[in-house]
Amino acid sequence: MSLSAKPVAVAAATALTLGLCVAPARAAHEHPLAGTVRTAPEYPFRDPSLPLDRRVDDLLGRLTTAEKVSWLHQYQPAVERLGIGLFKTGTEALHGVAWSTDVDNGGNVVAAEGTVFPQAVGLASTWNPDLVKKVGTAVGEEARGYHAENPRLWGLQLWTPVVNPLRDPRWGRNEEGYSEDPLLTGAISTAYGSGIQGDDPDHLRAAPVLKHFLGNNNEVRRDTTSSSLRPRVLHEYEYPAFKTALEAGAATGVMTAYNLVNGRPATVTDLNSTVRAWTDRPVFNVSDAGGPNNLAGSQGYFATKAEGAAAMLKAGVESFTVDNTDGAPTVAAVNEALARGLLTQADLDTAVRRILGVRFRLGEFDPDGGPYGKITKDVVDSPAHRKLARRTAAEAAVLLKNSGRTLPLRPSQKVAVVGPLADTLYTDWYSGRLPYRVTPLDGIGERAATVTSEGVDRIALKSGGRYLTAGTGAGADLRLSGTSAGATEQFDVFDWGQGIVTLRSVANGKYVSRANWSTLVNNQEQPTGWFVQEQFKLEAQADGTTLLRYAGYETAYDWFGQNKYVKAAPDGTLGLTVAEDATRFEKEVVRSGVGEAVAAAKSADVAVVVVGSMPFINGREDHDRTDLGLAEGQRALVEAVRAANPNTVVILENSYPATIDRLQEKVPAILWTTHAGAETGHALADLLYGDANPAGRLTQTWPRAGTPLPDILDYDIVKTGSTYLYSKRSPLYAFGHGLSYTTFGYQGLKAVAKGDGHEVSVKVTNTGSRAGDEVVQLYTHQHASRVEQPVRQLRGFQRVSLAPGESKVVRFTLRTADLALWDVTRGRFAVEPSTHDVLVGSASDAIRQRATMRVDGERIPARDLTRTTRAADFDDYSGVELVDETKVRGDAVGASAGEWISFEDADFRAGVTGVRLGVAATAASSVEIRLGSPTGRLAGTVPVPATGGTYSWATATAPVSAVRGAQDVYLVFRGALRIKDVTFTR
Repeated sequence: MSLSAKPVAVAAATALTLGLCVAPARAAHEHPLAGTVRTAPEYPFRDPSLPLDRRVDDLLGRLTTAEKVSWLHQYQPAVERLGIGLFKTGTEALHGVAWSTDVDNGGNVVAAEGTVFPQAVGLASTWNPDLVKKVGTAVGEEARGYHAENPRLWGLQLWTPVVNPLRDPRWGRNEEGYSEDPLLTGAISTAYGSGIQGDDPDHLRAAPVLKHFLGNNNEVRRDTTSSSLRPRVLHEYEYPAFKTALEAGAATGVMTAYNLVNGRPATVTDLNSTVRAWTDRPVFNVSDAGGPNNLAGSQGYFATKAEGAAAMLKAGVESFTVDNTDGAPTVAAVNEALARGLLTQADLDTAVRRILGVRFRLGEFDPDGGPYGKITKDVVDSPAHRKLARRTAAEAAVLLKNSGRTLPLRPSQKVAVVGPLADTLYTDWYSGRLPYRVTPLDGIGERAATVTSEGVDRIALKSGGRYLTAGTGAGADLRLSGTSAGATEQFDVFDWGQGIVTLRSVANGKYVSRANWSTLVNNQEQPTGWFVQEQFKLEAQADGTTLLRYAGYETAYDWFGQNKYVKAAPDGTLGLTVAEDATRFEKEVVRSGVGEAVAAAKSADVAVVVVGSMPFINGREDHDRTDLGLAEGQRALVEAVRAANPNTVVILENSYPATIDRLQEKVPAILWTTHAGAETGHALADLLYGDANPAGRLTQTWPRAGTPLPDILDYDIVKTGSTYLYSKRSPLYAFGHGLSYTTFGYQGLKAVAKGDGHEVSVKVTNTGSRAGDEVVQLYTHQHASRVEQPVRQLRGFQRVSLAPGESKVVRFTLRTADLALWDVTRGRFAVEPSTHDVLVGSASDAIRQRATMRVDGERIPARDLTRTTRAADFDDYSGVELVDETKVRGDAVGASAGEWISFEDADFRAGVTGVRLGVAATAASSVEIRLGSPTGRLAGTVPVPATGGTYSWATATAPVSAVRGAQDVYLVFRGALRIKDVTFTR
């Protein structure tokens, strides 16, 4: 993950985007206070026998204002006079310790070489919180191990897990999250965070920080787009994903997102009334990288950095992740805010107190470093962690299809292991480096005789009698120079879909990259980096020639304009130019990938085809997917192998739902896995040969090809009918789907009232001949409601292990409060009286037992619109978006001409004669009051004057006529304006 190839200006801008802290050079072993730390006096803050609050107060009282201000930056400098070392926020650890927000002496991001577990979405696919807690424990131990070796480089505040609900499968960071369901997300994040933290009541092994608060599920224009979260979506879907772990004490803070939420940057969205209200433990919140500068920069929300700094601190963000290791701009902004009266000394003390609440729990100020202070680097990549990684990779895999008992394989069978991912393992942006690699071919090769082929074409590119030639060894600049197609002139072409390919040089096995922003060179172990410079397109021309197009930036950046095509100068050196001036190559196919794979398949008893994604190409941070299909060339490879050998198994290795309808129809067995780390090959072999019985389950709905998806910026899952909760479409694979080599029977479902809810029990029996795990899933559906209810909603799950013939009664506790909905009429949760379906099964679409239960509650009353009603608490809408009422708090409705909001079941029995609206507008407009529908009877029109701006609120009034009885009221907007509240008057 080198940054050294970038121009300095680009590297600096990129570092802000990533949270990479480009530090001054320092020897890797050097402690931040090496040679300067004096023996500290025995201050009370160093006495672990004292209460935490007293220790914090003591240290806080000893810090100067300047020292306190300096600690608001992500690199909290040392205070030598107190013997306090530097504290660095942020080590990435989504599925293992990944990298430090720092660079080494060569300017490269420092990546850990330790245990890499399956990607986060794979961890959740285990549906096994106990196992995930063990993974979290290993990650926390390895973080401590790295910290023991170099405390400056490896901080103990871990920026993990990502808990944003996976509501849209196109999100570029899908691999980082857990599930489209908030309950499952909360259970897995709680397990992972608990493991990282450890079980000591007063100390932390490491400090997990939840990402990214809030409404962060798109990469396109991610720092300027606003996620419009209506109250039900906010309270029932988005908040619970964060709240669960914080309530359980399994997280120590949140990282704010880049985007805006209801028109207000998440960086200054109030965390004190939400995040801090969900826990009684110390909370230390951080911004995302560059977020503070965006406030006065790309977002233009504040005029100065000082105003933005003040707003962040008052909103409850204590750490400014910005400006790499340079804290001076943050210090200047905060000092200016103090001088202007935007902040007080009390505000500053509050922020530092919160920081210290976590630093103390990490044992930093204990003489012995606390109970976790003795962990050493020996824990990294330990045999126990390798064993855990293998088990986790096996439990995370999902058997999507297995017809005709294709799986498990028999050891006596000869296996053709083919496909572009058959003999490689890829890491992602948030992976550490793999200390060793067991590929699918390696794992299968330990069990059976194999033949292999990557199934990719090997080509040579020729022009004017000369071949494109690469270097050997470490690689060299490509030149048009070779006179024959030898190894240095040959390249393997890997297809990643939508025309994007990578070229691996046969000369040295390394990928061709655009090095130093200039020429092409074969020097990369895999496509990688923030700007993935290994992407190309081979564009066929009408005359039979081929243009080589550099495609490294075209998806998100267009820094080169039309100069994207490779041109060879007379001396053979390469550069970029426009298509009309590019070199026209003759593409010679040295070896057909499909032909070789087909030959291998024909020679074997069974063919295992390993296909999937490249994590740095097929969607990632800052790059959403535009297509969910398997790469065209990979699909063609599978179909050709299947035609050659009907006994074909597909291993699909990617990190998101894929539209593989044709493979589902044609291939007898499909096994899905994420990019699962060094033990991938062993885990897959364990599954393929039946040593492990597949029991992973999908945590997202996989749509069928051609299924229309809403705009990726539309966060209203209720109105768009998104996720398994609200979708009525038939998916390719449903939420919770996953098969087994054995079968399970369900009997005797009961839902019995108990305490403040119900106890749900069901008997589950392994009715097959193999031991296996079943993931028992409990769903409910509410019959009658004031609002649209989910089709079904996950209420609990258990992964149970059963021997053949063994039975177990699985019990769930379902609290009545768990069935509450967010009542927009009163701004609180409420349980309605209703009958609920109780549904238990192995997937959301594989319900095995049904029952009903009656739940008592309160009937949501008719709306009283004679009381001032927040406009954002509408029941339905068309076109509007939620916006910020002020830059501090409050939501309003932003509307344009023709859009509307409605309030259903309003009680006007006493009649009303007027209406009053709280409005803000830059130009005069009006609002129509209509009854029954947006085109229903016009009861009145409210003229809205220009108020002086979007934050200049005024009152607009008008008479209304004949408004009596129960009515559905529609406010139809006839111009651009904002509305914060509505009141009908008598």
